[in-house]
Amino acid sequence: MMKKLLWAVTVLVAMVFFSASVFAATEAEINAGSIQQAKDTAGTKPTVAMVMERVDAGVALLNKEGRAAFPKFKGLGSEFIYAGTYIWIHSPTTGNMLMHPMKPALEGKNVNPLRDKAGKLLFIEMNRVATESGSGWVDYQWPKPGQKKSSTKVSYVKMAEHNGEKFVVGSGVYDISLEDINKALGK
Repeated sequence: MMKKLLWAVTVLVAMVFFSASVFAATEAEINAGSIQQAKDTAGTKPTVAMVMERVDAGVALLNKEGRAAFPKFKGLGSEFIYAGTYIWIHSPTTGNMLMHPMKPALEGKNVNPLRDKAGKLLFIEMNRVATESGSGWVDYQWPKPGQKKSSTKVSYVKMAEHNGEKFVVGSGVYDISLEDINKALGK
């Protein structure tokens, strides 16, 4: 009886370790897929309408499914990784990054203290815009991938809500100016 119990516990422990290693490999594959998706789509120049449409689609998905939708924002083939950029999701109440397809190490971290080179608290500003207006554009200084020098980046952010939990959904680009945005929006 003791041998059978010991054998059963050993099998159970082995299954847990095997499942964890399979999950870790899958997570690594998803992260690599996100990076590949961004590279594969980088040849497409983002437009104001494109960024807004993708964020709007992300908001609709989150409003319907909540956190259960997070995996759909990551990996090879995700419609939310497009034109060399991506959508991220953070909490306007806690300031925590909830989903980031390119930098999953940010998930669970408070991003509210992040400042751009000029000192702007960019996530605080994104939270303000999404909370007060529902959606809008935020400009800030941020280095392009692989560069040290800051460039102007603009992000479109929009509030989503599922079962009382609020989310800020955002997507940022370097190749669109505030003038481009105002012109596209008829301002």
